[in-house]
Amino acid sequence: MRPRLAQAVQLVYIPIMSDSMQFDVVIVGAGPSGLAAAIRLKQLAKQKGAEISVCVLEKGAEVGSHIMSGAVLEPRALNELIPDWKEKGAPVTIEAAEDKFLFLTKKFAFRLPTPKQMHNKGNYIISLGNLCKWLAAQAQEMGVDIFTGFAAAEMVMENNRVVGVKTGDMGLDKHGNQTAQYQPGVVINAKQTILAEGCHGSLTKKMIAKFNLRHGRDPQTYGLGIKEIWQADPALHKQGLIVHSVGWPLRADTYGGSFLYHFDNNQIAVGFVVGLDYSNPYLSPFEEFQRFKTHPKIAPYFKGGKRISYGARTISEGGFQSIPKLTFPGGMLIGDTAGFLNVPKIKGTHTAMKSGMIAAECLFDHLTGGNAPDEADQYEQTLKSSWVGAELYGVRNIRPSFHFGLWAGIIYSAIDTYIFRGRAPWTLRNRADHTGLKNKQSAAKIEYPKPDGVLTFDRMSSVYLSSTNHAEDQPCHLQLRDPEKAIKVNYDLFAGPESRYCPAGVYEFVDIDGQKKLQINAANCVHCKTCDIKDPSQNIDWVPPQGGEGPSYTNM
Repeated sequence: MRPRLAQAVQLVYIPIMSDSMQFDVVIVGAGPSGLAAAIRLKQLAKQKGAEISVCVLEKGAEVGSHIMSGAVLEPRALNELIPDWKEKGAPVTIEAAEDKFLFLTKKFAFRLPTPKQMHNKGNYIISLGNLCKWLAAQAQEMGVDIFTGFAAAEMVMENNRVVGVKTGDMGLDKHGNQTAQYQPGVVINAKQTILAEGCHGSLTKKMIAKFNLRHGRDPQTYGLGIKEIWQADPALHKQGLIVHSVGWPLRADTYGGSFLYHFDNNQIAVGFVVGLDYSNPYLSPFEEFQRFKTHPKIAPYFKGGKRISYGARTISEGGFQSIPKLTFPGGMLIGDTAGFLNVPKIKGTHTAMKSGMIAAECLFDHLTGGNAPDEADQYEQTLKSSWVGAELYGVRNIRPSFHFGLWAGIIYSAIDTYIFRGRAPWTLRNRADHTGLKNKQSAAKIEYPKPDGVLTFDRMSSVYLSSTNHAEDQPCHLQLRDPEKAIKVNYDLFAGPESRYCPAGVYEFVDIDGQKKLQINAANCVHCKTCDIKDPSQNIDWVPPQGGEGPSYTNM
């Protein structure tokens, strides 16, 4: 009898014994793409009278606890997957009412025409975490096994082919020794493994390297999104209002911008995204976000309000030319772990869900048609010929055009959109974000104001609002490949950028016996993955901590 793991949506922890479990398909990650894939597989099985066992592993304590996004939902994929979602009570109810697009200087805000891709008529302001909880319930009703609180830590390989995953061991101390609470990980065997880990997944990173999935593709590029939810004064709240901005406080050579989404219950989601290709090692995305809120045209939204939630997460910005090969022996990549975000539209949930649906359809044909699962390369061809491929191809030059600066990017984007209509006879290239930092001698220091505790805040009070929790006595999940590089390269050459790019205060340079040392406060980590991406010497590997640990986002 196979061991039973904690069920999704329920906060139940049931210890498991070291053993193996067998499924036709295992999906790593209960985000929108993973859940869409699971639901679509079960829909097809029901339609064709087939039996397919599907397991979804989620590292968060419950579905949605590690999910964070803006978010405005374009319901196209949801309409295709569950046409009667309204009747079934999906938490998708706040219709977009008005769009505003602002260019900010230090003191003024100039309203610009809203770019074509950013029009939101017919879209909805949502909590992506709440949508995922609802999708999980739909999947479970169809017979999908969803196990929460168990992080997939390793790929299981046989003859250079993935045959499943192994969850992480629990109950190890910081030296890796077994404690009285030790529970070994469990092997989940499967005919096909789908990685739906979200941005910069740890297993995806390994598979891309092992199977050279980026051969002939551009490097992925990323942005760091930082978000707060405020309980606003009802007099200052306008349900359905969507405001985006570019400009101040960022310099013209740094890509980024903000969003304010007015959803229900007089709450406002406010966020700031900074492209991780920035060059100044003294820049702090967290501090830039706090500065943004002080703008004379932005601060009034929060007068008399209260900040109630905080979180941070990286997003994949590379677009069409940075999508890796999507299949490998025994496995597939879907959702943001592959990079399906439409950057100018500032939306990726619909494309992520559709990628999961297409993967499920291709995989179902192979699992039930007697073909080898490795022949699921059809998935990549089908996806690129779908509306997802057409949508991403049409905007492929927008984000890389901002490598030339804000104004050049805005001008090029208008030409590409309205003259070439996304069909320019060239493709602009992406470069890896960690290569962009200047040496500290050639960079200008940035002085940030101290937080006032009313509108602007420090990192520690922010992390508190994310409900982040990690057991202190466990192996550090932020691993340095070479501890000496943290000083000889990062600190000596780049002024220790990890102490600034981390939005959770994880990294500190401290003096010990007259020498600088890097102190890692892993308990603060909100799992944003910025360090794994932006570290200039690529010296940091983020790996999953014990299952269930990390942030516990509510309504994010």
